[in-house]
Amino acid sequence: MCKGLVSLPACCLERAKELKARLGILLQKPIWTLSCCKIGKNKPTLEECLKWKESFEKLLSSRYGLCAFTAFLVSEFSEENIAFYFACEDYRRIKCPTKLHTKAQKIYSEFISSEAPREVNIDHETRDITKANLLDPSPSCFDQAQHRIYMLMAKDCYPRFLHSPVYRDLLCQAKPSTKPTNLPHLVEKA
Repeated sequence: MCKGLVSLPACCLERAKELKARLGILLQKPIWTLSCCKIGKNKPTLEECLKWKESFEKLLSSRYGLCAFTAFLVSEFSEENIAFYFACEDYRRIKCPTKLHTKAQKIYSEFISSEAPREVNIDHETRDITKANLLDPSPSCFDQAQHRIYMLMAKDCYPRFLHSPVYRDLLCQAKPSTKPTNLPHLVEKA
């Protein structure tokens, strides 16, 4: 350790380690979060962007919506929520029982454990139930924790996203659909 760091209080060193871990996580983003956020020339249509306001489910089911929401969560330092949600979705699809145990431990270590590098915000009771579920891993062992995080995103992050500059900018930059639409209210009556 260099001499300059030795003179710092322990709390500052701990905070520096925490920040280093957080920044390191940004560099280790899963490929889906990096690649999908580079929307480039293929911007979503205005109609697609407006559908995201209808429900959180519509936002998540849209490739561009998911990317925009993920970018928003990254900007708020809460991207662990969406990462955990989709890790649980992937986990649920595992068919091999021996892989369930390994993957469950990995998810728990990364997101649930009190020392997890990407710890999600769940209550103590849900954390304990999830830990107990790991004794006999099944495709549903993360269901309660996943539901809590989903509800947190739906009730807290999603409304903030809809009022964010990220979403407003997407609306302004979105291109109108090139498909002809049936808009009878725009057709003058003869």
